[in-house]
Amino acid sequence: MSEPHVLLLGAPGAGKGTQSKRLADAFGIEHVTTGDALRANKDMDISHMETEYDTPRAYMDAGELVPDEVVNEIVKTALSAADGYVLDGYPRNLEQAEYLSDITSLDAVVFLDVSEAELVERLTGRRVCDDCGANYHVEFSPPAEDGVCDDCGGDLIQRDDDTEDTVRERLRVYEENTAPVVEHYRDEGVLVEVDGEGTPDEVFESIREEVEAAT
Repeated sequence: MSEPHVLLLGAPGAGKGTQSKRLADAFGIEHVTTGDALRANKDMDISHMETEYDTPRAYMDAGELVPDEVVNEIVKTALSAADGYVLDGYPRNLEQAEYLSDITSLDAVVFLDVSEAELVERLTGRRVCDDCGANYHVEFSPPAEDGVCDDCGGDLIQRDDDTEDTVRERLRVYEENTAPVVEHYRDEGVLVEVDGEGTPDEVFESIREEVEAAT
């Protein structure tokens, strides 16, 4: 079997990061995320693109969103260096989806289907160690002692972007910008939907079966 090109889609909290890492390990392919690609290429010379700044770092240092055309170029660079990959967090809109189709071919497009109620529960239950950054969940992966990090003994906190109001706003933005991407691939007849509300192992097995069937 050739090294697959996989796109994993889903709302915030659907489990894309966890499942992408498992897929990358299982198939021996690269896990490509927009954030990692940006950090790895933050000093890329983009002066030829006639953008406000000459490097992605300048946007990041200024606290500004990196423009789509710069993100596109960075993703292209990351994918060109990978024989196989699972792409997580890109494309975020239809324009990026169209660009992606111009620079690579996908073997499998998998959508993790999770209800909004489940997404809210997952995201609002997350707790992070204020000292070492370890992640927990009040229901799914609680610490041994409530509010205390197992690794370093630091305090566990709820991040500002994990409060219910913020979570619901993140989901609204996702529906507005990224849900059309899911419909785009559904209309093309290439989207495979996987129930994302099972256990992590159950969800992974379903994804792996779909990827193996597609390659």
